[in-house]
Amino acid sequence: MKKGLFITFEGLEGCGKTTQAKMLFDFLIKQKIPSIYTKEPGGTKIGDKIRKILLDQKNDGMDYKTEMLLFLASRAENVRLIILPALEEGKVVISDRFYDSTTAYQGYGRGIDLKITKHLNNLVVGKAIPDLTFILDIDPYEGLRRSASFGNSREMRFEEEFINKKIIGGKLFLERVRQGYYQLSYEEIERIKIIDANRSKEDIFEEIIKIVNKKLAYLVN
Repeated sequence: MKKGLFITFEGLEGCGKTTQAKMLFDFLIKQKIPSIYTKEPGGTKIGDKIRKILLDQKNDGMDYKTEMLLFLASRAENVRLIILPALEEGKVVISDRFYDSTTAYQGYGRGIDLKITKHLNNLVVGKAIPDLTFILDIDPYEGLRRSASFGNSREMRFEEEFINKKIIGGKLFLERVRQGYYQLSYEEIERIKIIDANRSKEDIFEEIIKIVNKKLAYLVN
């Protein structure tokens, strides 16, 4: 390949994005395509510590601005230490969440000024702009059901706000997040692909890999 390829996965908890991101990573490795997998928040020593703070349900009183800045701090380390070096080496980088999460969750979900979220995102990521983003779309209630059945309750701080009927701007929190993802897809139709997550993981992956293969073929040629 002439350069690296940056692919991100987005969506509500329980949508299956982590499963699909790892399936894609495994597929590329089997095809002997140099690739790395990372996640947000986390991915680095400092990022992993920030992850524990952000996902701890005991921190439910955290200020929205504090929350956003912690995500950005984790992302800054991930970009500097993992993502940019890999892209410069021509690798495929697969990230489980990236800056669209900040726009959807803290911008549309929390109601923080979108101009501010965009400015801070740009400051942190620099040249690390995703080439392709998959948003796995699922109803919030179905996502919660899946999260609970998969035993991920320790990572459900955001979902607790939905369960407890927290209303922001007339809508439940995760409904605002979902609408935010839709809006992002309308604004960047070339980069962002909405994927119906109400199917088997095999059917979902078949759709994803077709899109990825087209992108890889374009880079090689």
